[in-house]
Amino acid sequence: MGVTDPAGPVMDRDEVDRALARLGQEHEAIETSLLALQDHAGRRLLEGAELTGVTKERWAAAEEAITVLWACFDAYTAALRRAREIRSRRRWSSREDLVELTGLLRGESVTLASPALPAGTGRLSESCTLTALVDRMNELYASSLDVVVAADAVWSALPARIDLLAAELHRTRSLAHSVGVRPGEHPAGDDLEGITATLTGLRARVISDPLAYWTPAQGSSAPGGGRPDTTVYDREARALEDVRREIDAVLTVRQDAEERLIRLRDVLSRADRTLAEARTARGEVLAKIAATEVPVVSGPPTVLQEQLATAAEYRRQARWHRLSPLLDSLERRAEDELLRARESLTAVTAPLAVRAELRGRLDAYRAKVARHGLAEDPLLIERYDAARRMLWSAPCDLRVAEQTVLRYQHAAAELLNAPKVPEHGATDAKGDEG
Repeated sequence: MGVTDPAGPVMDRDEVDRALARLGQEHEAIETSLLALQDHAGRRLLEGAELTGVTKERWAAAEEAITVLWACFDAYTAALRRAREIRSRRRWSSREDLVELTGLLRGESVTLASPALPAGTGRLSESCTLTALVDRMNELYASSLDVVVAADAVWSALPARIDLLAAELHRTRSLAHSVGVRPGEHPAGDDLEGITATLTGLRARVISDPLAYWTPAQGSSAPGGGRPDTTVYDREARALEDVRREIDAVLTVRQDAEERLIRLRDVLSRADRTLAEARTARGEVLAKIAATEVPVVSGPPTVLQEQLATAAEYRRQARWHRLSPLLDSLERRAEDELLRARESLTAVTAPLAVRAELRGRLDAYRAKVARHGLAEDPLLIERYDAARRMLWSAPCDLRVAEQTVLRYQHAAAELLNAPKVPEHGATDAKGDEG
């Protein structure tokens, strides 16, 4: 082991045999990987596709790398074959053989020339060790496999999903057309046109430039580490789902349009009857109650009846896409109109309710004093008759009537030895009884 050469100490026979065995295993593994790369479905697709954009650029570089890779492998194979020939000369290799094998296995014994050298290096040849050659082949293989695997992953994932979504889009468009959801007539129809155009363009771009839709994994150096970028696809899938929900709403309208129209007519009819009742009640209040501000009752809005007629016309014409939003709006406004009518009736009849409350309070106090045997008291009879004349005469002045009821209450309270009722407000009869 004292003899040396540029490759270092001379290897003995056992070291040579172990090195040849290791190199043989590496050669077999590299060859298997290269053949797998050669037969990879993604590689065949890349070779036959009309590529554009980033994929075209990266595949051109990968093809060059694969050519260099095979040339390097041929050089590696030749060096390994040469080493095996030298070792097979004798069972016990001579010192000269060992020196030659050491230089071949450990020294820069492999000379690379075009096409084993990458383009643009400016060199005609290059010498390297077998170890350096293996490292170079590993780098070339990893970069080439990354392009092939990434492109194949995108082609395997996106076009099929796009086709499924396009089929669903076709069914949705047919359904939309049947219910009148068409471009230019309904926003959902315009959305369907936009989704169709986007998916068509997306599929064409994915086929010609798959690597534009590849997101590498952060921090990963493994070939093919990453995932297909489905951002555009996912957005269009969500948009189609929104359109389907809109069409479902239109279909729902078609199924229950008549029932909803009947309910609308009923609500508006109840509102009209309530307003009519409020107008009648207002006349009664003006006749029976004096010195009271009675709000004016407006008539029913004609615009709702006109829109209801329009909705019925839409139903006859099967224009469901226009009927859907109109019914939604009409239902809200009809309920608001019914509420307004009820509030008008309540406001108009409020004076009658006040008079009824005063009548009830007066009768309640009379019953109370009667239970205590005071019904025949002259003062109570006088004040009761005065209050009754005010409350049962027309028109009734509520302010004066309330004062007469309070005077009756005060008189009753004094006779019953109870606290006086405050002059400024009414007292609830049931509370006094308690």
